[in-house]
Amino acid sequence: MSSHAIEIARGERFKFGENWSRFLSLLDDTRISEAEKSLRQMLEVENLEGKSFLDIGSGSGLFSLAARRLGARVHSFDFDPQSVACTAELRRRFFPDDSDWKVEEASALEADYVRSLGKFDVVYSWGVLHHTGQMWQALENAQLAVASGGKLFIAIYNDTGSQASRWKWIKRTYNNLPRMLRLPFTLAVIAPDEMKAMVRSVVTLKPQQYIHSWTRYESNRGMNRWRDIVDWVGGYPYEVATPEEIFDFYRARGFTLVKLRCGHVGLGCNEFVFEKNG
Repeated sequence: MSSHAIEIARGERFKFGENWSRFLSLLDDTRISEAEKSLRQMLEVENLEGKSFLDIGSGSGLFSLAARRLGARVHSFDFDPQSVACTAELRRRFFPDDSDWKVEEASALEADYVRSLGKFDVVYSWGVLHHTGQMWQALENAQLAVASGGKLFIAIYNDTGSQASRWKWIKRTYNNLPRMLRLPFTLAVIAPDEMKAMVRSVVTLKPQQYIHSWTRYESNRGMNRWRDIVDWVGGYPYEVATPEEIFDFYRARGFTLVKLRCGHVGLGCNEFVFEKNG
């Protein structure tokens, strides 16, 4: 049995790949375009022609696909076999037999593997490294693949103190529940915030705001709200960091912060783009 399967059986890891496989049925041109837009905005480029792109923890494969459509040579890998299958399926659908897009099963914690891949113009890992169980080691390994002058684009859960600790308990509980109890548990967990948002939209006479939070969610990097909710409630292992901790960590390793999104994220992800000093 693989280490991934053992962690799943012990309730120590969420089935990210299973969640992503359901997302693929919702994938359309609008979502792909939003993913491309996200990359262009954060990397401050019009395209990725002539660039190499490493997707650490490729998940559904959406952003590997977006990078490939923007012209990059892409290497995708993930620890979860089902996530690897999702990424491979997107390659089959959109870039069959493409030698410029490679998909492999591997862990972000395998430093020797990351080194073996060589250097990349862009290393991308959005909302992944805090799910490895050894976040700081994963953050260390990610920078190994960045070429001189290249960019590292990561997103890491924000540290909100006791609130984050409570959510760690929620996520661990979800993964230890029998499968049939996970859906009702998820609904119970999100119900208070959903009710608050619904009431707020009614009181302010803007009910469309709550409706749009579901019906127009694809504008958020091309994602799906329900699949993100399941990922959020069940996403374990779970670690967090303050923006300052991430900044100091990479500055000490010869990186300069070139773009940051960290305002009003609450428990969500702070986004960072670093450039490796020449």
